[in-house]
Amino acid sequence: MNHITFAHPYLLLLLLLIPLLAAWYVLRYRKQKPALQFSNIGFFKGIRKTFRQRTYPALFVLRMVAVGAMVVALARPQSKLSRQEMKVDGIDIVLAMDVSGSMLAEDFRPNRLEAAKRVASDFISGRKNDRMGLVVFSGEAFTQVPLTIDHVVLHRQLATLKSGMIKDGTALGDGLATAINRLKDSEAKSKVIILLTDGINNQGSVDPQSAAEIAALYGIRLYTIGVGSRGMAPYPFRDPYGRIHYQNVPVELDEPLLTQMARSTNDGCYFRATNRKSLEDIFGRIDKMEKSKIDVTQYSQTKDEYLGWLILAAAALLCEILLGLFYYRSTP
Repeated sequence: MNHITFAHPYLLLLLLLIPLLAAWYVLRYRKQKPALQFSNIGFFKGIRKTFRQRTYPALFVLRMVAVGAMVVALARPQSKLSRQEMKVDGIDIVLAMDVSGSMLAEDFRPNRLEAAKRVASDFISGRKNDRMGLVVFSGEAFTQVPLTIDHVVLHRQLATLKSGMIKDGTALGDGLATAINRLKDSEAKSKVIILLTDGINNQGSVDPQSAAEIAALYGIRLYTIGVGSRGMAPYPFRDPYGRIHYQNVPVELDEPLLTQMARSTNDGCYFRATNRKSLEDIFGRIDKMEKSKIDVTQYSQTKDEYLGWLILAAAALLCEILLGLFYYRSTP
């Protein structure tokens, strides 16, 4: 980046002379006596000033521009070119999001899925130096976005998630196994999976605990998040006429399994989110625990920039002289 500094900044105080000179010029102009004196000036009342007479003070303005430019040049303006080289010990993170039908429950506003998407989007925005990926699962699992540093694409794809896009159910093992498959060949120093769900494992071909143990073998840390209030939650049902009715349904989470899955990996943790605020806090805690290490090397180079100001001063003086000699020339 270019930063403008001055080698002799105290000389800029000379710029205070400009308003003083301007005040002196105005007072001098008002007190100036006419070359010819008349007892009656009524004859001159209908005569308007010419353009040259009205613009005559431009000579003084040019002189002040020259003085100001010279003062700035004497202060020696300098541009400082600085550059930072950052070495990031990268963190690769995969978000595994549950999109099953139960994620439409409205104990979160507007519902669990939309709340999770918005909080996850804020989390992604704060991880600019990390590669991130997105896996979705329900009754089956697939990769929505492979590991990428292009967070614009990640935000766009996250926004498209909706319940019903794949077979319903909760295949925790399949979701985790798919996320592991995206990270197993990663060379990042830290590999993380954040698995968010609101249900009990009831689908899929991979045992969740076995998948967690495989994650540990690959050096992957697992954070599991259980989403849902305690007790009952309002869930929207559509009747044969297309009308939506709400019915309270029990919130079911296999917290012992989610806890054991997380603990099976390197320093993994299980979190319970009972509302959107607690979900935001959980992602905030994960964000603090998973910080990239950044080494910064700074370079700077200084370059004098006074030449342009000297050229401006010379141009202003030359214009004043030429205009005074040819355009504003006065005859004694």
